[in-house]
Parts: sequence; C-alpha cells; structure tokens
Amino acid sequence: MEHGAPEIMAVAMARLLRDGELVFNGVGSILPMLAIELARRLHAPNLIYLNIGGGVDARPAALPRSSADPALLAGTAAIVDQPEFYQLVMRGGVDVMFMGAVQIDRAGRTNSSAIGAIDRPAVRLPGGGGAAVILPTARRVILWRAHHDRRTFVERLDFVTAAGNVDRVVTPLCVLRRHGAPHGAPEKMAGCLAVESLHPGATAEAVRANTGFPLAVPAHCPVTPPPTPEELAVIREFDPHNHRLLDFR
Repeated sequence: MEHGAPEIMAVAMARLLRDGELVFNGVGSILPMLAIELARRLHAPNLIYLNIGGGVDARPAALPRSSADPALLAGTAAIVDQPEFYQLVMRGGVDVMFMGAVQIDRAGRTNSSAIGAIDRPAVRLPGGGGAAVILPTARRVILWRAHHDRRTFVERLDFVTAAGNVDRVVTPLCVLRRHGAPHGAPEKMAGCLAVESLHPGATAEAVRANTGFPLAVPAHCPVTPPPTPEELAVIREFDPHNHRLLDFR
C-alpha cells in the first residue's frame, strides 16, 4: 500500500502516544482519531481514549467521517459530559490533547478565533472552544495541520486563542518540537518550535520556505520513519472508506 501525507501524519502522531496515557481529541479530528486507534492496536493497548462526544474507550468498527459521529459511543465504558471533562483536565488528568488551529506562531500559540482585527475581522473563525483552558492544563498538547504554509505558520497571530503546553506540531512536511534552543542556535530561539524530523521526501528548504518565521533545522536532520506494513494494514482496515483524506481537500 502506498502512503502519502495522511498516512505519515497519522503514524507520526500515533508514535508520540504512550501506553497508559489518557488521550483526548478536539472537534474535526479525523487524523488524530486514526492515530489513537493505531497506537491502541500496535504499541499502547492500555491507552485510554476520551472523545469529544464524551465516550470513554469507545470502539468504533471503522474510522468515522466526523468527530461527532454516534459511532464514537460504540462500546463506551462511560459517558463524560463537558463540565466533568474540564474538571478532569484542570486537575491534570489529561495526558495528551490533540488540537488543530488556523494559525500557529513560533512559540506554539494558536489562533482559531479571527483573521484580521478582532473587532472587524476579515474572517470569523469557529473559535477555540475550550482551547484556552485545555492548552495550559493538559500535560502535553499535540497540534496538527493538514497544510504547512505561511498562512498557517505566521510570525504574528491575528489573535491569541490559546497558549500552553504544546509539545509537538505534526504537518505534511515534518514534526516540529517545542523545546529549548537547539545546539548552536541563538538564545532568542529558546522556547520556540524547531524541526525534529523531516518526512520522507521533504527538505529543510521546503519547510523553511513554507514557514512564516525563522525555523531551526538540525544540520543532519532525522527523517521520520515511513509507515511500516503493519501500520498501513491497520490504516487500511480501520479506514476502508479513506475518510483520512477529508482534511486534505
């Protein structure tokens, strides 16, 4: 089975999950739902999955085309309502949060609120939901975007919707990590996003050209390991209708 951006992103996100963690994904998170299933089947059987509908460890037969699909309650051990979820995350009970954003800056802050002036925006976005609470209280936040371009990765956000414990950002070109200044980088790069690995076929030049802020790339940058036959088999079985492609249209 051939693989492209949806598959390499799904496996890159799955590999970031650890056995026993409690993982939550936000609205419109088809690729994270696929990543969570990959992790549960292949290396994190004790992972606890809490979805946006409140299902705890639901076992849908196939990847839904929406994060609001009733299938996400199939086999659920319990249903958690929104107040209970926010109490859980604020107590430090959520290990990993998957979240998207329209704009991301070099510090991993996000904008899902508006493009342009907030009082008279050119584009009114869906809003952050509970992002302003979740990003600083979840133990790790993994951001993801189906496009890597200068409209997404910007020098300055039009509005700061949320900021907090961003650990990684996964895109079609690379995995970014937020940490201290890379060896040899200026001190002002501390706390900023830097390239952790380039996906097969991506180059440092392409990543920099499609990023709107200075981005550190190691001189001998690791390449994201491609999907294994086992990973691709799970993807094919769990997503027979190719719903993972929806985010790339």
